[in-house]
Amino acid sequence: MSEDTLTDTIHSDFLLNIQTLKNTFSNIHDFKTRVFEIKGRKIGIAYIDSITNKDIVNGRIVNEIKKLDVPDSLLELPIADIHATDDFKKIFSGIMSGKVAIIEGNSMIAYLLDTGLFESRSMREPDSEKIVGGSHDGFVESLNKNINILRNRIRTPNLKSELLSVGGEEITTNISILYLENIANPEVINIVKNRISLIKLENSLTPGKLEEFIEDSSYSPFPQILETERPDRVAANLMDGRIAVLVEGSATASIMPVTFFSFYQSPDDYNSRFILGSFLRIIRLVGFFISISLPAIYIAIVSFHYEILPYELVTNIKSSLEYVPYPPVIEALIMQLTLELLKEAAIRLPTSMAQTVAIVGGLVIGTAIVEANLVSNTMIIVIAITAISSFTVPIYEMSSSIRLLSFPMIFAASLLGLVGIVVGFILLMIHLVKLESFGAPYFAPFGPIRMSDLKDSLIRVPYWKMKTRPSTAKPINQKQSTGKKGWAEDGE
Repeated sequence: MSEDTLTDTIHSDFLLNIQTLKNTFSNIHDFKTRVFEIKGRKIGIAYIDSITNKDIVNGRIVNEIKKLDVPDSLLELPIADIHATDDFKKIFSGIMSGKVAIIEGNSMIAYLLDTGLFESRSMREPDSEKIVGGSHDGFVESLNKNINILRNRIRTPNLKSELLSVGGEEITTNISILYLENIANPEVINIVKNRISLIKLENSLTPGKLEEFIEDSSYSPFPQILETERPDRVAANLMDGRIAVLVEGSATASIMPVTFFSFYQSPDDYNSRFILGSFLRIIRLVGFFISISLPAIYIAIVSFHYEILPYELVTNIKSSLEYVPYPPVIEALIMQLTLELLKEAAIRLPTSMAQTVAIVGGLVIGTAIVEANLVSNTMIIVIAITAISSFTVPIYEMSSSIRLLSFPMIFAASLLGLVGIVVGFILLMIHLVKLESFGAPYFAPFGPIRMSDLKDSLIRVPYWKMKTRPSTAKPINQKQSTGKKGWAEDGE
């Protein structure tokens, strides 16, 4: 399409309008036009056959038009979604979205009817966010279906869904912003809407691209927007006063604002009793420190501070390092990079081949590399524990980020030993405390300290004791529970 064509309005010449459509959609084999005459007036319809419901076009639209007594009263058609326009740009965009365009003779108004027919896969649980209990459904690539899934979970008129078209002059992507009007803060909603509306991209938009355009700090290793394919996670965050963004063509929802601890919360924490849920959350947070520091601690001890280990352990480590021809930092880098290569290979290959790669990588290569004295036995154990710890994070993006952070920690430990690790953690904590997510402190409730939010951070208290919603999203209605069970007088 040319820029001049996109800015034209509908002409009074019926045949010229039809020819403009044909020229614009030339070389598109599934573009169809039909012209017929009703009560002395010409009417033309245009649509793309592959993305339009032909049963609606042939069996309903044409028949309903023929039934009208007044030829120019097309807005009276008993079709759910119909609106008038005089802008060819909107007509082109509507046809590409699966709509049918109706053009009348000697009229400068056209009508768009929604008859979209976009195929989508059936719902299933996301492979990267599996849980033990609770619901096992997931989002699909259809925007309307995803909104339907959320409305089925949150049945209230306060669940608002605002549609935005984001992109450039020709290619736009539909985005839905969802929030609970009686809970979400209007200021946060306006911040999100403003950042999204200012996106200019001559390309299709995806959740990953959206995140880079609207996040506060693009150069931070930590994600500031929570990406999830689980409807139950989105519904829970909406009821906490947060905002969800759905992108057409993607099965991923973006949640904002969030904190560091939001990435370590899992639906399993709330589907099990609070004691077990708290224990599992602590395990995940311990895994965070193990993932970024264990290889660094091993290098620091072996290279600088071996005297802090018992003599027997020093002897074992020394014997495993005796024939390795390079320092421990090189060992760690080799194994970390090998682990990343195996992980990427397992993701990209079919499931049956991925299992073979995992066995070959974990057993054959691991055994051979130790027998060849290229890596010590102890380093194999350290890297294995590090990998397992990083995989306990419920959100894949955070898991990848913390594995990435292990590399600067390794270099710091190889230069300064334990002092380098301490300096690395100090810099890391400073960064976390300074980081924000849509105006909300990223490391809350510990930076700054918010006592009321501690009830659902490191641990989880019984849900009936959570009297208020988290203050991170600044909800206008903070109360969510009475703090009592209701049936028990003492609240226990």
